[in-house]
Amino acid sequence: MSKPTGYSRRDFIKTGSAAAGLGLAAPAALAGALPEAPGVIPRRSRPAVVSSGNGHQYRHDGDLTCVETVFQRMTQGDDILDSVIAGVRINELDPGDTSVGYGGLPNGDGVVQLDASVMHGPMKRAGSVACLEGVRTPAAVARAVMHETDHHLLVGPDAQRFARNMGFTIEDDLNSDVSRARWLDWRRRTDPSRWPGEDDPQRIGFLSGMEMVEEGLIDAEHYWGTINCNAVNAAGEIAGCTTTSGLAWKIPGRVGDSPILGAGLYVDGEVGAAGSTGRGEANLYNLTSFLIVENLRRGMTPLDAGMDAIRRIQQNTIEPRLLNEQGEPNFGIRFYILNAAGEHAGVTLRGGGNYAICTENGPEMVPFESLL
Repeated sequence: MSKPTGYSRRDFIKTGSAAAGLGLAAPAALAGALPEAPGVIPRRSRPAVVSSGNGHQYRHDGDLTCVETVFQRMTQGDDILDSVIAGVRINELDPGDTSVGYGGLPNGDGVVQLDASVMHGPMKRAGSVACLEGVRTPAAVARAVMHETDHHLLVGPDAQRFARNMGFTIEDDLNSDVSRARWLDWRRRTDPSRWPGEDDPQRIGFLSGMEMVEEGLIDAEHYWGTINCNAVNAAGEIAGCTTTSGLAWKIPGRVGDSPILGAGLYVDGEVGAAGSTGRGEANLYNLTSFLIVENLRRGMTPLDAGMDAIRRIQQNTIEPRLLNEQGEPNFGIRFYILNAAGEHAGVTLRGGGNYAICTENGPEMVPFESLL
């Protein structure tokens, strides 16, 4: 697993030609950029990419992280969504990132089930997959759903069958040695076959997972999984993608917010984009990414739009099991926001941490704004 080291702006600019060679492992029929959307009014924006922190942490076998790849490709003229998918693909393929793709932490039965959504602002089109098994790059499959069908969401075995028909490689097991070892460790600590009841065994499973986080066996950010990445180019074209292996040790078949439009991701090509990581159920209930983009439409800044939505989650969290001793939500959730002008923000319910951005000044990590 490689992480960013000293990387100057000069080095970043030099890698432009290398980024152009980072292709997508998708069928030849899908390799071309989408046709230009009709009727889009040209405008100038500050090119920018915003992502969860893991978007500037992993490089897989290349020289660039996700946000660097997206920025290089889109500023060289590649389709805005193709650029985003090329970026998140780095995380999907890197087994060091146990929150997405190959080597993502599996469900309670030890099976890696992946979710992803994509939205193309200029085309006003979207695609998603959920509970997809056997394909390392679910974001590319979501793009195929958008590009090749009249639908927005395919799930389970039928999503895998669609991927096979589109030419994607299907594997029997997407566990890496690390993800399998972590699941076996968790299984020894709890019984994954038990279901919530009077003794709340699901809570026991959660606490066992948190013990593994405290022991350093699992990155705290990877327990809930996910990478979200949104981008706007100089022409003001916007696209976004959220891809994830979901909640670690989840009930098989559980689908969180990531593949659901308006929750894990929402893009309006005239306004902006928002996506999330963290507790998917809280985001699903509030459709928070949609709310954020609507706030942008009403003229709010990315920061104000995000904080307003975080407050909505706080107000709607009333179940005692989801509250701490202070009566506040006891979980984490974060949003990554970009408007059509290239302005950005990262907001979180609680705690610190950083999110990733990339502009003409190069990549950097920026602190979140926290509500609590």
